[in-house]
Amino acid sequence: MSLLEWLSHTAPVVWMRESESVWGYPTVLFLHTFGLGLLVGFTAAIDLRVLGFTKRLPLAPMARFFRFVWIGFWINAVSGTLLLMMAPTKLSNPAFIVKMLLIALGVVNMWFLKRRVFRDPAGVGEAPIPAGGRLLAASSLVIWAGAITAGRLMAYIGNGR
Repeated sequence: MSLLEWLSHTAPVVWMRESESVWGYPTVLFLHTFGLGLLVGFTAAIDLRVLGFTKRLPLAPMARFFRFVWIGFWINAVSGTLLLMMAPTKLSNPAFIVKMLLIALGVVNMWFLKRRVFRDPAGVGEAPIPAGGRLLAASSLVIWAGAITAGRLMAYIGNGR
């Protein structure tokens, strides 16, 4: 039995999965949705500004949004791990694998975007945004949309049905 399977049979995980309490599965799912909103919402706001939408908004203060992006990421990492512990068979679901790959790609993309566009806090917004920064912002929107779609498809593809 794998560690994940063993964990799925522990008392706290069984309680989260089978309890009718709002503090079990519904709370974990809410936290996953809330984290996703922070992560993708703030990332999309940064991406859209980098792409030239709302040019009147200064770009430099948006660097503070990365703090909320990371908070959302860690909420999702913890709640996603709990969701996986409740249903370890999702690990072999092709949609889950695609979702994890897209999340990893999205995090790397976000790191490069921050380095490329926000590397000099004093100069952000002064100079035009490099084409590479705009390409990273556009690809970020596609990557995160793909990760969300793959996450939803887990219920309909593979052994998640």
